[in-house]
Amino acid sequence: MLTIIQRVTTAKVTVNDQEMGKISTGIMALIAVEKDDSEKEAQRLLERILNYRIFADTNGRMNLSLRDIKGGLLLVPQFTLAADTHSGNRPSFTRAATPEKGRELFAYLMQLAISTYPIVEFGQFGADMQVALVNDGPVTFTLRVSGLQNG
Repeated sequence: MLTIIQRVTTAKVTVNDQEMGKISTGIMALIAVEKDDSEKEAQRLLERILNYRIFADTNGRMNLSLRDIKGGLLLVPQFTLAADTHSGNRPSFTRAATPEKGRELFAYLMQLAISTYPIVEFGQFGADMQVALVNDGPVTFTLRVSGLQNG
């Protein structure tokens, strides 16, 4: 699984002019499911997101995690992150999971997040979403968990 996490002061997802999820200070994570991913990768990715130290401590150093600051978490499905962009002028999605598998693993990630962390919101899988955010810093990182060897 692959994610781009962004430290935000606010973020929200809207579908058909209806707000689906909104957070204040925290992390917005764009989530892609790749074809070889399983529940184990989803578990590890969530732990990395919740524990990744990207918030400033009292000395201004990135030493605090989302859990430490008790910030919000907004998970947004985005299969285009799994695109292969190494050649040509059109992305290839051969690394992306099928829509069925992507929906299944994102749903699992949602349930896991709800049971693990108190402040979590979501985008809608397969929807045309409008995402608005204020990136704080800007601070943005890419995290990948595949086969658990990179986690």
